[in-house]
Amino acid sequence: MKLSRVPSPVANRVFPVCASDAEVGSSRLRFGRGCRAERVTGEGPHPTPLRGATFSRKREKEARALFAALFVLLCSPASAAEAFITAQGADALSIVDLSKMETVATLPIGGKPAGIAVSRDGARAFVTSPEGKFLTVIDAATRKIEKRIPVEGGPLGVAASPDGKRVYVADLYGRRLVEIDLASGAQRSVGVGAMASGVAVAPDAKTIIVADRDDNALSLIDAATFSRVATIHVGKHPFGVTINASSARAYSANVESDDVSVVDLRARKVIATLKCGSRPYTVALAKGRIFVANQHGDSVSVFDAETLAPVDTLKVGEYPEGLAVSGDGARVYVANWFSNELWAVDAQTLKVLGKAETGDGPRAFGAFIRDAD
Repeated sequence: MKLSRVPSPVANRVFPVCASDAEVGSSRLRFGRGCRAERVTGEGPHPTPLRGATFSRKREKEARALFAALFVLLCSPASAAEAFITAQGADALSIVDLSKMETVATLPIGGKPAGIAVSRDGARAFVTSPEGKFLTVIDAATRKIEKRIPVEGGPLGVAASPDGKRVYVADLYGRRLVEIDLASGAQRSVGVGAMASGVAVAPDAKTIIVADRDDNALSLIDAATFSRVATIHVGKHPFGVTINASSARAYSANVESDDVSVVDLRARKVIATLKCGSRPYTVALAKGRIFVANQHGDSVSVFDAETLAPVDTLKVGEYPEGLAVSGDGARVYVANWFSNELWAVDAQTLKVLGKAETGDGPRAFGAFIRDAD
């Protein structure tokens, strides 16, 4: 029996429960032997200033030069491929240089950030804060926050339109998908199912899918009319969703039934069910393969996208959640919530290529990769 954490809207309360998927929570519990719960938060002791400490002018100049160099390193515009990782426990966004596999910048976000979407052109990143009830818009190149947009309810899953002009946000509590026009700031919404979670936009920009977690279904939204045109029943508690490059198939990770539903979008029906590890959370596609992050399995299941046959199961960090793929499809990146790491995996050989430390509680729920300029 493996325990997971359940989010609480009440601060500083813990509800350890067996077999429950913690999709939103700001709190994290680690469970050791005997099922003892230990709260882990982004809070901690603050450093105490040194009293009576003095510096010579030379040392003061050296210190200032060091801080200036660090400031340039952390805040200079990006040029390499990067990962934008929502670190929920740290209330921040960790930006990882993928060529070095190291965190090079941290942006304070607030509101317990969870969802992330980098626009297709890499110009902007969009971060949802379920507890803060807002969407943060970030200039990805300069790593600066442009603005925060209020979104009522519980903004969680997020995806950008292929042209980068609109952002779609799933309201976990409001049974709706919110569309935000970035130029005008106008918002409109369409009704979906209960506990709307993951969001994906088809590459052809015609269809949006939303995981309706508590309805065990996917909502299909016509992007042109912004109307719900179909509901497709899948496994139990769908959460992460994705659509393939041809816009023909969708995939949903079903947390409680330990499987992935493969959906034919034209026929609007499930055509296959893939058994995964324990508590599959997100899905990614690369090199003709399907990758699935298994929270409780500390693993990633790999399937052949054509035959749907299992290929392998990879052991990764503790409690993997976010999955994303490099622009060329050569690498798959895994955000491990409990071990505070981002792993890089070769999509063909399935070898681990590197690991990077992130801020506390990396969720990275969404499309978090920004390709090199």
